[in-house]
Amino acid sequence: MIDVINLKKSFGQLEVLKGIDLTVKKGDIIAVIGPSGSGKSTFLRCLNCMEDPTGGQIIFNGVDIADMSVDINVHRRHIGMVFQHFNLFNNKTVKENIMLAPVHVRCQELRKAKRKKDAEKAGVNMTKKQIKEEAERQAIDLLKRIGLEDKADVYPSTLSGGQKQRVAIIRALAMNPDVILFDEPTSALDPEMVGEVLDLMRALAKEGMTMIVVTHEMGFAKEVANRILFMDDGQIVESGDPKEFFADPKTDRAKEFLSKVL
Repeated sequence: MIDVINLKKSFGQLEVLKGIDLTVKKGDIIAVIGPSGSGKSTFLRCLNCMEDPTGGQIIFNGVDIADMSVDINVHRRHIGMVFQHFNLFNNKTVKENIMLAPVHVRCQELRKAKRKKDAEKAGVNMTKKQIKEEAERQAIDLLKRIGLEDKADVYPSTLSGGQKQRVAIIRALAMNPDVILFDEPTSALDPEMVGEVLDLMRALAKEGMTMIVVTHEMGFAKEVANRILFMDDGQIVESGDPKEFFADPKTDRAKEFLSKVL
């Protein structure tokens, strides 16, 4: 699904990513771990083109999305992103947060099809009202999945941290993505709220969702991931099977890191 080839990212003279190579297959659950400042979050932001790579390629479903001439918005629809601090829109209700992207994308497709005067052939035969009604039904169904349908019309400020993050995850699901990127999804939560978010992520993993997760939750990484990437100083220092990595890390840097966090 994704081939990352010699990915580099610099901010001025600061070289943050120093040549990352990675292949992601459909259904992979990849946990990215490592010390703070190792480039983990920058790596995710490059994958979603929230940061423009300085060099290298990101081949996503056969297209190099690191190529500046590519319309990244077409491909970004298929790459969900869940942030450390939720990034919900506080001026919109929970339901409106979930509906926003699907409605925007479908209405955009509708406008393009109308300009071509070929909406039926383009497969966009819904009115704007119907698009909103369908997105609303989907939002309610997703909220039912996480037991928060009673929160549909409240604002994010009234939710707990765990509830906000679960809403952020189903907001990503509303776009039916091929892969979801998680940037430390539990690090901003109180310890008692971590479990409810990890439970939802475990359920997604069992359903076959492709996930790349930057995390400090070593138990989750060992239990759910099928591959560990250990990053340090902008490079993948070690990668492999979770059980083997935690039982017998091959590099001194990984041994040092695990001795401090386990």
